[in-house]
Order: sequence, then C-alpha cells, then structure tokens
Amino acid sequence: MGRVKLAAKNITFGYIGQLATALMSFILRSIFIYKLSKDLLGVNALYSNILSLLSMAELGIGTALNFSLYVPVARKDTEKIKSYMQMYRKAYHTIAIVVAVIGLILTPFLKYLVKNPGNITPRDLTFYYLIFLFNTVGTYFVSYKYSLVNAEQKNYIQTNINTLTKIITVFFQIIVLLVIPNFYIYLLTDAAIQLVQKLFVSRYLDKLYPYLRDKDITPLTKEEHDEVWSKTKALVLHKVGDVARLQTDTLIISAFIEVGIAGVVDNYTLVTGTIANFVNIIFNSVISSFGNLIATESKEKQYKLFKVYRFFASWVYGFSAAGFFILLQPLIYLWIVRRHGPSWMLPTLAVYLFITDYYFKGDRIVLSNYKTAAGVFEQDKYLALIQGFVNLVISIVLVQKIGLAGIYVGTVVSGLIANITKPVIIYKVCFDKSSSSYFLDSAKYILTEAAIIVACFFISKAVLVNITIFTFVIMGIIVTVIFNGVFWIMFHNTDEYNYLLGIIKSKLSRK
Repeated sequence: MGRVKLAAKNITFGYIGQLATALMSFILRSIFIYKLSKDLLGVNALYSNILSLLSMAELGIGTALNFSLYVPVARKDTEKIKSYMQMYRKAYHTIAIVVAVIGLILTPFLKYLVKNPGNITPRDLTFYYLIFLFNTVGTYFVSYKYSLVNAEQKNYIQTNINTLTKIITVFFQIIVLLVIPNFYIYLLTDAAIQLVQKLFVSRYLDKLYPYLRDKDITPLTKEEHDEVWSKTKALVLHKVGDVARLQTDTLIISAFIEVGIAGVVDNYTLVTGTIANFVNIIFNSVISSFGNLIATESKEKQYKLFKVYRFFASWVYGFSAAGFFILLQPLIYLWIVRRHGPSWMLPTLAVYLFITDYYFKGDRIVLSNYKTAAGVFEQDKYLALIQGFVNLVISIVLVQKIGLAGIYVGTVVSGLIANITKPVIIYKVCFDKSSSSYFLDSAKYILTEAAIIVACFFISKAVLVNITIFTFVIMGIIVTVIFNGVFWIMFHNTDEYNYLLGIIKSKLSRK
C-alpha cells in the first residue's frame, strides 16, 4: 500500500475514533461538573500535567528509535528491526522504573502544588496521585511496541485500539458518576480498563510481529548504537525545554492562583484540544509517510510536499483559530456558564492569548513533524531549553502582576522563538535553501487570517447580542463561509492548492 493510501487510512480511522471519543468526553465532562467539584476537576488536570512532566524520563529515545526504524522497515530488514526493537524494549523498561521512582519521590511535595484544594484532604490528594502514577508507569511496558506499527505507516492500529479503550472507559465512568459520584471509583475504573488494554495490546502485537519474540537477535553495531544515542542526547535537551514550556502552565496556575482555576482552564483546553486532535490527525498521520519519503525521494520532491503540508496546515489551523476567537467564549457560556455561573468563564484577554498560541503551535507542529521525520535533532538542541527558560521567567513574573493572562504571555513569546528559528534550520539542513520564502508565505497567511478574524469580530457584535444556540450556529456558518471563501480567493492559484486539489480529484475519480 502506497504512502498516500496509508496516510488516508490513518486519517480516516483517526477521524472516526476522534469523533466518537470527543462526543463521549464532552458528555463525561458535563456530568463531572454537575456531580463533582471544580476543585476535583482541577486536581484531575493538575495530576495529568504532573505525569506528563514525568514522561520527560522518556527523554526522546522513542523519537530517535522511531526515526531509526524507517530505513530497515522500508528495506524489510527483519533482523535489523529486531535489533532496534530489543534496544527499545530495554530502554523503556528502564524508563518505567525511573518514572516510578521519581513519581514516588514527588509525593510528599504535592501539597505545595495544590493551592486552595477546598474539602480535599492531603491523604486523598496522595491516593489520587498514586492511581495516576500507576497508569503512567504501566504504559511504558507496552508503548514501545507501537513504534514498529507506526514506522510501517499503520498508525490506524494504535488509533483504533486507543479509540475503543477510550469509549469503554468513558462509558463506565459516566455510569460511575451517575450512580456513585465518587472520584476514587472514577479513577480506579480508568485504571482497571487501561490495565486490560495493555495486556491485550502486548499479546496482539506479539502475534502481529511474531519475530519480536525471537531470542536469536544480533546486537546493533557500535556505529548504529552510537547514532541512536547521539540523537537521543540532543532530544534530551528538546524534551526538557518542551516540558518547561508546554507542561508547566497548569502547575503555575495551581500553585500561584488556585487549583479550581486549573479546572476551569481544563474546560477550555478540552474544547481546543478536541478540535486540535481532529486537525492533528491529518498532520501526525503523515509523519511516517514523510520518513519513508525522506528515505527514498529527492530533496526537491521533499521540498514540494513540505510546502503543500505547510499550506494546508495554515488553512486548517487558521480556520479553527478564527472559529475559536469568535466562538470559544460563547460556547463555554452555552455549555457551562449559563447553568453553573460566571466563575466558570476565563478573562477574555487570557483566552485570546491562549488561542494565539494555538495558531502558532499549528505552525510549529508542521515544523516539528518534518524535523522528526528527517531526524534533524541536533542542530537546535539548545533551542527548547531557551524557550523553556523564557516561558518560566515571563509566566512566573507576570502571573503575579496580571494574573492568568501573564502565564499565556510567556507561552506565546517562548513559542514564537521556535516559529522563527526552526524554519531556518529545516530549509538549510533538509532542502539546501534560504528560508525567506517560508517567512514571506507566513506573512501572507497571517495577514489574511487576521483580516478575516477582525471582520468576523465586528459581525459577531451584531449577531451574538443574545447568545443562544441559534445565534451561535448562525455565527459559526458566517465564520466558515467568510474564512474559507477569502482563503480560497487569495490562494487558489498557488501550486500548493492545485496539488491538494489534484489529490482530492484523484480520490473522487476512483470511487
């Protein structure tokens, strides 16, 4: 099966899974807010964030090894695949132990991270955290096996398994909240289902790739071993910096403002994250296809497809960001605020900064995905550390001066550092070209999207005088028509647009 067909299959299954889980997640969150407290929602968000921080122990070895698998998979070199997977297994089992130890060491310090926890006792805070820790540690004993699936561009296998698990988990958690609204049972339900899933996945992938159980495995050569660890060392710096920049907002909110606000923010994150997941299915599904492309095609073809990839991302992320700028606050009002009160709504400035980072993050995902596929890790290994430092300093200083908005100022500013530097590196290392065309395209996309958002903002002042489901839908239609109409007018004569149109016509003609 070719790259385009595999990417299309990954995207199709990704969308089906995301649609099903998104609907159930919103139902679950609505019931959670009704049955449990804002403080418990904040604790749930905080502990998810802390365990994301602990995943720093993975330190990029997964990314480095995934890259290393692209060539032997393309060549169907089973023996070499076995060698890399053996190394991967040993590394991830070690990581599981490291995460467990660090996680337990952090336990006595939880009370300093949870400001104003309401009626939640210190003992409960500890036991909740240990359940989260158990789930995270168990993941490392299985997740390494997915690397081979993804290197073969069969991401849909992991997607389908995760989708089914999520649906089952949410279904039983909804029942728990309706019948016995207890946070312990809520968390233990998830832990039990996740454990069964891990056991199933381990056996299923062993049957799918029986040679992974072979005992006769040739160790990697010193050169191959050193190459993986060289890339891993560079990725360590990327990982630490990314954690400091991307995974600390909830911690700062919980420690400097209060844990309940972390719960309110998590509702906004659920909305934007759901849409981002829909969008990212497209862009993440082609990473392995790019890896295969880079291993087999010329730089000129790589450059052409990168430009198409980036153009499509600007359109899709721009459209979703425009929708958020105009409709996110009204959506939160309709979903939560009109029933539970204004304390569930964030300040408008903080929300706008949050969405600004969402848009620029879309650009960074395109850049990061291509860098990952190309194995370009060492050239900007200190960049993420600089970003993390800038984010922490700005966020901690400004949160004490202007509140929540200050945290997102730090997030936006630190993120823009990568938006400026990564294109320079990619164009030089991967394409042997100047990055000036990239920034020229960026200016065109950003100015077009900004003009559309301003126009829609003034229209919304008339349409959303009274926020109802009807006026919300009408405004959504207006944003959709204006954004896509203007973007089409501006860019329908470009090579990137015509390439995408050609793919769509080709797909339709085969049906």
